[in-house]
Amino acid sequence: MNYQSYIDDAVELLRWLIATPSTSRNEQGAADIMVRTIENAGFKPQREGNNVWAVSPAFDERRPTVLLNAHLDTVRPVSTWTRNPYEPSLEGDMLYGLGSNDCGGGLVSLWQVFRILNDQTTKRPNDQTTKNERTVPFNLVYLASAEEEVTGKDGIVRALPLLPHIDVAIVGEPTGMQPAIAEKGLMVIDGIARGQSGHAARNEGVNAIYEALDDLVWLRDYRFERVSPLLGSTRMSVTVLNAGTQHNVVPDECRFVIDVRTNEYYRNEDVFEFLQQHVRSELRARSFRLHSSAIATDHPLVRRCIDMGMKPYGSPTLSDQSVMPFPSMKLGPGESARSHSADEFIRVSEIAEAIGTYVELLSHLKE
Repeated sequence: MNYQSYIDDAVELLRWLIATPSTSRNEQGAADIMVRTIENAGFKPQREGNNVWAVSPAFDERRPTVLLNAHLDTVRPVSTWTRNPYEPSLEGDMLYGLGSNDCGGGLVSLWQVFRILNDQTTKRPNDQTTKNERTVPFNLVYLASAEEEVTGKDGIVRALPLLPHIDVAIVGEPTGMQPAIAEKGLMVIDGIARGQSGHAARNEGVNAIYEALDDLVWLRDYRFERVSPLLGSTRMSVTVLNAGTQHNVVPDECRFVIDVRTNEYYRNEDVFEFLQQHVRSELRARSFRLHSSAIATDHPLVRRCIDMGMKPYGSPTLSDQSVMPFPSMKLGPGESARSHSADEFIRVSEIAEAIGTYVELLSHLKE
């Protein structure tokens, strides 16, 4: 099947989205665009906040349901952009613009795949479409979600309870169209070491920085035992440290932040409890909900990817998979290294490849 018209539509939609600022928590304009796009294609859009989705018109509760998800929001542009981040610029095969790679390429590609597979399903038996193409054995839900970059409360977690039961999800983050079948979780912990203030000249008080030192060294040196073949080890990094008010006052408080990246073998709650047992400082986790995620290597979706010559891997970066209560994997056009960078771009050829790959993957997916 020739997908050129869908590729052209994907590129035009992405240009429209790039030109519409949609930083996290400010995605209303992008959400409006997606509502209009879904309506113009003949589907019924649904919306909750700035999350927009569509469900296959021929939805059948007896069939499994596949979620096609990518996010609308972008990070703020960094200061080193050499071009207008909100001006889509197509130069040869490269489309420049904020959010083009993360996650515009996946967003517009998955939307076209939703259209293609639903169009195939509803074609009449006397057309040129094969029986396999007409009868994909599952339902599709397309979701353009908000606040992914900040894991916000008005993002995908607000939409998920309103969707039909989901059996598996494809998340269109940039992976070079290789399946990321595991993803590290995230837990941010605030630590406080307490001392007693005094005059530095008289060596008075209890220095909170020194009280924190043993904890900081232990956090630096400790290694978790269970290492994942896909995600490697669970890691901790102290990333922020604040103490003191002026040079001649012994600080009575030292605050620090720990960034914890868990593999699939460790729950955030268990890691936090373990840390509390091994440090003297007071600890407070900002959240436990961003867990590591993984999909079984024998899942039909993963097996189909392998049959197509793809190579599963583990991703160190966090996505909305962390809040999905069902199996999921990341698979999308573009490269993760381009995300959040100046002069971000996606290649049109990557979008074209993604559309074809997604359709081949899903058209021949077996339960």
